[in-house]
Amino acid sequence: MSSNWYKIIMKMTHVKYGKKILLKGIPVIYNKKGAELQIGENCVIKSSFMSNLVGLYSKSIIVTRAEGAKISIGNNVGISGATIYARKGITIGDNTCIGGNVKILDNDFHPIEWEERNRLLLDEKGGDATELIPAKPISIGKNCFIGCNSIILKGTTLGDGCVVGAGAVVSGNFPDNSIIVGNPGKVIKRVGEGPQC
Repeated sequence: MSSNWYKIIMKMTHVKYGKKILLKGIPVIYNKKGAELQIGENCVIKSSFMSNLVGLYSKSIIVTRAEGAKISIGNNVGISGATIYARKGITIGDNTCIGGNVKILDNDFHPIEWEERNRLLLDEKGGDATELIPAKPISIGKNCFIGCNSIILKGTTLGDGCVVGAGAVVSGNFPDNSIIVGNPGKVIKRVGEGPQC
């Protein structure tokens, strides 16, 4: 089922999107005031359970959560039940496929030290302590494939043509055409080198 009426809500929160964007099911796409969220042309965002037979656990969630945060999604990108959550910045290149239930998170959601976690909890009741939450931008190149149930962590850079295996946990910098698997994610070979895994 297509939910193109949701584009009205996207416009209300100043989400910019290109021509021929297709929404299957009802996603959660939210742009915080003072942030920027842009989706290119010919993108498909799947959010209904049966829209991807890998089995989606949730709707697609694309959210900027801090002033100055930026999400930029290129043209011809496919997204299935993924969470893309930015406090700094997330860039996704053209022709990239993001598999079912992927998480792309440019922040840790909370500080590592317990004292700062407690301070953050207190400040959330009346103040703003978002500077306590570690965050670093993520860059995903063109023509990448991100396998289902994988997690892309803060500060990660994937070059063009990278493939991330299902369930991988990825952190760091990876050159073009890397095939990355495991937890922690490691390069096992390059695209075009021998039989595929």
